[in-house]
Amino acid sequence: MADFNQILDAGDVQAGIINTVVEIPKWSTLKIEWNRELAVFELDRVEPSIFAKPVNYGFIPQTLDEDGDELDTLIITNDPIPTGVYLKGRVIGVMKFVDDGEVDDKIIVVPADDRNTGDQINSIDDVHEQWKQKVEHHFNHYKDLKKPGSTKVESWGGVQEAKKVINESIERWKNQ
Repeated sequence: MADFNQILDAGDVQAGIINTVVEIPKWSTLKIEWNRELAVFELDRVEPSIFAKPVNYGFIPQTLDEDGDELDTLIITNDPIPTGVYLKGRVIGVMKFVDDGEVDDKIIVVPADDRNTGDQINSIDDVHEQWKQKVEHHFNHYKDLKKPGSTKVESWGGVQEAKKVINESIERWKNQ
């Protein structure tokens, strides 16, 4: 397997098109994480079925969030995308998130070429409110059986705020 941090960069952040790699497919209970040191996907744990991910979950290469991991992405599609798939994503917003006291923001993206929606989702405001409520509920509660109250969705931000978070994460990567 290739080391995604060696062969991909973050993408064209200014244009709002980023590179992202899927770690966890939508509806999976497997907590799969990119292990940067080994350059492999690693099964961290198996979650209870009530905490299956309601959205595809990935990361942006050559970034570091404040929690020390690559910056996370939530990739909106109807179907699950398998672990290890790389895609160009159009940035539509950010979910400001705190996990166990650490900033762990999630960049919200859609495929850059989404013929299913006709490329109609261009900002977080184009996403149905019910989707945001489901995702927010998941991230506020997915650790409840182990560490209740340790996660909190603080807010949703737009494209410009998402680009700012990405650029800060690129700088962290460069300065590590």
